[in-house]
Amino acid sequence: MFLQLFLASMTMTTGTGPMHAALEATEAPDTLRASFRVELSSSTARHVYAFDPRLAPAERWQLVSRHGHDPELDAVARTWAAEAAPDGRLFPDQLRLCLGQTVDVNTDGAAWRVGFRHHTKHSDTEFDRWAAERLQATAWLDPVGERFLRIDYALPRPVNGPNGGRLVSYNQSYILHTEPRWGFSYVHGFRIELEARAAMRRIQRRYEAKVTDVQFFFASPEAEAAFMARANPGMSLTAGLAAAGR
Repeated sequence: MFLQLFLASMTMTTGTGPMHAALEATEAPDTLRASFRVELSSSTARHVYAFDPRLAPAERWQLVSRHGHDPELDAVARTWAAEAAPDGRLFPDQLRLCLGQTVDVNTDGAAWRVGFRHHTKHSDTEFDRWAAERLQATAWLDPVGERFLRIDYALPRPVNGPNGGRLVSYNQSYILHTEPRWGFSYVHGFRIELEARAAMRRIQRRYEAKVTDVQFFFASPEAEAAFMARANPGMSLTAGLAAAGR
């Protein structure tokens, strides 16, 4: 029994085997774009938005439907719409850097449970850095398909918040799917739940996003041809342009 448990739990490097392949699948080129719909929902509201980077800037982010009222969902949508490339949220942001060089892996099951300490990036906010020191991070990996399925962050115990008060619970999850043509992983949905207490108040927040109707494409035929030429070293750029134009 001890030997079986020992073999099921081990330390692995992220640069080899199915771990490396799964991370490569999260590293889509910057020229890969996406149009999509996203449903933002909470206990009191459900809003649906559509995004298409090929439209004029004033038209690329549109409200499709709106039910209920939630100021937090409105704030999330405004922030997302104001970004230079809102579809960038669909691509996992530097996951290889976040995991670091080694991770703790439990292989007992159809999906591997990958425990890691979140390594911060230059783009992380002050809250991201604070949270990285306190949250437990877990990734779920399909070792056969060599793709990540989900990334979870959870607060193991209540802590004092960075701006006062006390954070009682915090859970954040990202669901990953694989786009069919090029095989890259993308964020299909995410969920955030938290409970905090401050100044004799109890604060609870919960909202989630579900991404649907996703269409992936390159920013230009030249960008697609360049990607195909890199992926197939024997292919010329001219041949890549011809293939991209099919």
